[in-house]
Amino acid sequence: MDETLLRLAEETGQALKARGWMLVTAESCTGGWVGEAVTAVAGSSSWYDRGFITYTNASKQEMLGVQPETLQHNGAVSEETVREMAAGALLHSQAHISLAISGIAGPGGGSPDKPVGTVCFAWSIKNGPLKSERRVFAGDREAVRQQAVFHALQGVLALLQL
Repeated sequence: MDETLLRLAEETGQALKARGWMLVTAESCTGGWVGEAVTAVAGSSSWYDRGFITYTNASKQEMLGVQPETLQHNGAVSEETVREMAAGALLHSQAHISLAISGIAGPGGGSPDKPVGTVCFAWSIKNGPLKSERRVFAGDREAVRQQAVFHALQGVLALLQL
């Protein structure tokens, strides 16, 4: 585990534990990397409820309730989709806050509108704010995925500070 990522996961855990909150993750392009990072922290079961790895469109629909129309009109890599993933993760868990990630890590799969490195994020607090954004990261597949994991956890911390 990268030492910087481990420290960020620990900081996230401390912030969640201070509120008595649980985190749920809904990951696509990162394939459970956020879940791996947070469970590397001893005692994370007190603040990490569960993770959904929904790599296919069908799994996003079945496990998280993403609407077929959302995927058809916007694609899996869209703010609209990750917003529904984040909401669905909260609905299907005991968590208070969620994060969702979907992206194009490469090396293929990009388009002019969504180049390789495009990653969409959403963070949601149960009965509270829902924030989403799109980022484009540089680098190879591993670099894009790693940057997405960092950004996802940083987004949790930012939402907790609202």
